Amino acid sequence: MAHTRSAMKQARSSLRRRARNQVYRSRARTYVRQARSLIEAGQFEQAQEAVRLAASALDKAAQKKVIHKNNAARRKSRLMRMLNKAVAAAQA
Repeated sequence: MAHTRSAMKQARSSLRRRARNQVYRSRARTYVRQARSLIEAGQFEQAQEAVRLAASALDKAAQKKVIHKNNAARRKSRLMRMLNKAVAAAQA
């Protein structure tokens, strides 16, 4: 537990930031999860839209500094690679 007044204020501020950041983090995770499930189900038209939404959510989280920009880039890259690999396998 914080003892000084400044530490107490910092703890309150931290809780407010945590609640605000949780929105962006949760939204990104949700869109990524939906995109992955659509890719695995083989619904590629819907999956492409879901990947677009997931990339947007990851970019927004990185812009707000909730996640690091390289983290967002890595996750977008993996998602795109997963989609492209599944589409190629389905066509072959």
